[in-house]
Amino acid sequence: MAMSILTHVLAGLFGMGSWVTICGLWVELPLIVPQVPEGWYLPSYISVIIQMANIGPLFVTLMHRFRPGMLNETAVIYFIVGFGILASLFLAFFWSETVVVQGVERSVPLLLLIFFISIVDCTSSVTFLPFMTQLKAEYLMTYYIGEGLSGLVPALAAMVQGVGVMECVNASQILRSNETHLNESNYLVPHYQPANFSVEAYFFFLTAMMVVCLVAFLLLNYHPAVARERPNNTNGNGDHISHWKNKKSEQKPMMRSQKAIQKPRSTFGTGTYTWMQVVYIYIVLAWVNALTNTGLPSVQSYSCLPYGDQAYHWSATMANVANPIACFITMFYTQRSLVLMGVLTSIGSLIGVYIMGMAVLSPCPLLVNETSGIIIIVLAWFFFIFVLSYVKVIVAVILRDEGHSALVWCGAVVQLGSMLGAVTMFPLVNIYDFFTSGDPCNTNCL
Repeated sequence: MAMSILTHVLAGLFGMGSWVTICGLWVELPLIVPQVPEGWYLPSYISVIIQMANIGPLFVTLMHRFRPGMLNETAVIYFIVGFGILASLFLAFFWSETVVVQGVERSVPLLLLIFFISIVDCTSSVTFLPFMTQLKAEYLMTYYIGEGLSGLVPALAAMVQGVGVMECVNASQILRSNETHLNESNYLVPHYQPANFSVEAYFFFLTAMMVVCLVAFLLLNYHPAVARERPNNTNGNGDHISHWKNKKSEQKPMMRSQKAIQKPRSTFGTGTYTWMQVVYIYIVLAWVNALTNTGLPSVQSYSCLPYGDQAYHWSATMANVANPIACFITMFYTQRSLVLMGVLTSIGSLIGVYIMGMAVLSPCPLLVNETSGIIIIVLAWFFFIFVLSYVKVIVAVILRDEGHSALVWCGAVVQLGSMLGAVTMFPLVNIYDFFTSGDPCNTNCL
């Protein structure tokens, strides 16, 4: 039992390093945005940069497809986690530096480092998850809980830091030294209170979490207690050639019943699902990740800021709480129903429509000056992430049973869906100005 608990803890800590830097960056935006020239356009820039970083998972996926067994998965994980530690460390030192590009001040070091940490996090989708096939199936749920905590733990740290604590003051108090603006500044502007600790210290904390991920991965490979938790009693010493041979054998069914022979099945994985069902699973996976990873996060500030800065902060925090809760529930209530997957996807999408609608109506969405409006938008973000996170785990459970290759393609489709969401939203936000920035000190909608 002690050995099993240790493996669960290590799997969770390993999963926690998968998206911790990017998730941590999102919740720190209220402190970063006032100090960078991009302002609240930064979230949409981040979404596009993350998708540019898909060169990492694309390379890994192509290697698995055309040179199966040649890529040392363990070595890749060691490299990207180590690279993530360095990128996070440099982020602490250079995030506020700017460079003049064609006469315009830009946060080039920040954007470049975001690209580097995005390569790490995106590549984790096609390496961390397939690696978990070396352990028994129950540890996949723990991994997903850890992945959910990669958003929650930084959010809790940001709450302790005091992210988003502000007050609305008359602009004349901010521009008092500039007398030419005194007559034009009779309006409210947000004034952020000093944080309990600096942005630099927060990025050092994210670096430490990446170090924890590296230590957990080391122990998952070399600790004797973990070796006993491998389904085929593999020794955990990085012998991925024999592991690959085992996984190749599982990709085709050993035996089929007479009923299965009568009903056409695909050659995908174990052959459990028809090709139409396989396509359906991956389309749902791409759609869900397009919504949760890039599509809706690109407009989160527009949907929440009109209700106040606290509404934005709590929406981001509760969204990060929803993910691990959904993953924890799957440990006790695991489903593989394709019908349930479709129903939950529809429900989550409808909630997403409401959130998108509030972003379109910004800076004057529904119930903008009402407490009920704040509560509804925060709950909408919570249940949006909660429902669709449960869908992601349903897909992962299904594909876990289909073998290593299925999980590699799972990671690739996750990144493909995220890319499609970003490519769709970026021109709407940054080129066509489809959305109007929300004002946390909104006085225009009274």
